[in-house]
Amino acid sequence: MTDWVLLGLIAAMVVLLLLTVFGFVVYSGLFTEVVVSAGSPPVGNMTLAYKFRVGPYGESGQLFTDGCSISSKLCSIGVYYDNPHTVPPEKCRFAIGRILSEGDAKPSEEQIKRFQKYGFKIFTFPAPSHVVMATFPFTTPLSIHLAVNRVHPALDTYIKVSK
Repeated sequence: MTDWVLLGLIAAMVVLLLLTVFGFVVYSGLFTEVVVSAGSPPVGNMTLAYKFRVGPYGESGQLFTDGCSISSKLCSIGVYYDNPHTVPPEKCRFAIGRILSEGDAKPSEEQIKRFQKYGFKIFTFPAPSHVVMATFPFTTPLSIHLAVNRVHPALDTYIKVSK
């Protein structure tokens, strides 16, 4: 009888572990819809601290982590230049960073120096007039990997349908 109790406890623990992993993946955005839209951008001028890389988009997660470790209160931004379905992973280009200021606000010199100390470059984007954009939640580091695999197909579909 005690063997059955032990097996039952082990089975219950395995089920709880699987439910926990499943819950984590769902929380990370597995079933979250990628929202794609076009029109006026949500921001004007932006000053960014960013790092540029060439390689598989899956490697972008470390750059997000690097930016967050320098300043956790700033918003992250990722710019992916190539379609990973048509460009080999080793040739995909991306820039990942943190938004230092938006609109007429100026970033502090302290922020700029802190990011530059860790190899980030500073750039100010002028306000775009029309954009196609996608949003996907960032709740865990796994969210980045899910977004990389889901955002590009959603953008491709939107652009083809909307021409």
